[in-house]
Amino acid sequence: MTRLSEHFHLSEFTRSQEAARRGIDNSAPAWAVRNMALLCQHVLEPTRAHFGQPIVLSSGWRAPALNSAIKGSKDSQHCKGEAADFEIHGISNLEVARWMQRNLAFDQLILEFHVPGDPNSGWIHASYREPCRKEALTAVKKRVFGRLKTVYLPGLVA
Repeated sequence: MTRLSEHFHLSEFTRSQEAARRGIDNSAPAWAVRNMALLCQHVLEPTRAHFGQPIVLSSGWRAPALNSAIKGSKDSQHCKGEAADFEIHGISNLEVARWMQRNLAFDQLILEFHVPGDPNSGWIHASYREPCRKEALTAVKKRVFGRLKTVYLPGLVA
């Protein structure tokens, strides 16, 4: 089992139910594994240490075929090994995201689909690359011309 950092293994980043269902090989090349290790070192390990709880990844590495199958962004940092979506069970995603914004170097920090009043709603998307943009956003669903679309608002909006 390949360890990326003290508490994270490559298998957590490459595991995908969707890839398994569709028979997609979600193995990561060495360059992406190096990027995942940097994400762990600069973002995930410090977050885990601060909150003292395991981080549960819902999405990490995405092979191009998997990203296409789930209709992910063509520029997704998941396809570069630079991003992970996660939660810390029992701790508000908004609280975690706000701490990360104040204390960490990151490229993007997105509070995705958080519902005010429901601390466990949504998840956090965090990415790392150098130089870091330190861009914080909130993803919400909005009706645009009658269709439900994902809209990115600046900052962490609660």
